[in-house]
Amino acid sequence: MKVLVTGAAGFIGSHAAEALNKEGYEVIGVDNFSDYYDVKLKELNVESLCKNNINVKKVDLRIAEDYKDLPIDFDFIMHFAAQPGISATSTFEQYLQNNVIATQNLIEFAHQNKKLKHFFNISTSSVYGLEATFPEDAAAQPASFYGVTKLAAEQLVLAESRAKRLNSSSLRLYSVYGPRERPEKLYTKLIACAFNNEKFPLFSGSEKHLRSFTYVGDILEGILSAVKKHHEINGEIINLGTEAEYTTQEGIDYVEELLGKKIELEIKPRRKGDQWHTRANINKAKKILDYHPTTTLKDGLQRQINWYKANFL
Repeated sequence: MKVLVTGAAGFIGSHAAEALNKEGYEVIGVDNFSDYYDVKLKELNVESLCKNNINVKKVDLRIAEDYKDLPIDFDFIMHFAAQPGISATSTFEQYLQNNVIATQNLIEFAHQNKKLKHFFNISTSSVYGLEATFPEDAAAQPASFYGVTKLAAEQLVLAESRAKRLNSSSLRLYSVYGPRERPEKLYTKLIACAFNNEKFPLFSGSEKHLRSFTYVGDILEGILSAVKKHHEINGEIINLGTEAEYTTQEGIDYVEELLGKKIELEIKPRRKGDQWHTRANINKAKKILDYHPTTTLKDGLQRQINWYKANFL
């Protein structure tokens, strides 16, 4: 069976493409190779995919014309591509175009694939708002452009299920980390600062934030289970993450312990829309997907450090 993975050159998308390939799916990836962060890092991910005979095409999902070179015989669509995170340099227009307009264009493309079995929208705990500790039926209260536009994208996809035009579901991910994590994200930046003897920019008060830091391998287990059980989750929203909670300070402490090095901090003003507490409520995922994440934060960080050393030192 054939799977289209959007955002395949990115952090989680590249891992998902590889995992699906290993399960025997034919995977075609697309990415617009945005310069939101260093494109060379995406090219490094693509090199790894190419070694597994996974083709990644340059496609901008915001542009309808860019879809013309894609086949229309996909069994599954796995939609990771997005304008990510909370960034002072990203405008509302960028979030709107990359998260909402691109998703609607992809839905229209999905309708051309007559044998499509399921459209998986990859969403985020940010749709819950400043506190994300709730089950899937809780009211969403996003507090950032990112959260607002990801919620809109999710509802565009699920509307297709409600109208019985497509089978679809939305997987809400929690604070994913691990090898290939984006350079501006917490752990890659911490590790880089440690090795480069640079100060780590810490947003004031964020050291007390609680997070469900979830290792990317555990996220992949949930995604693969969702694909295998797609017939059971049409129209559903499912949280994927760990129930374990850690403060940002505990994460910093673990990185320092594993590297045997103190990281100097540079305190920055608080960031608008930053979540202060996330804890993945995964009762639904346990029941439907038999989902049980097992990787401890310390073990996952050691793997991320090993990846960083292998690629950047």
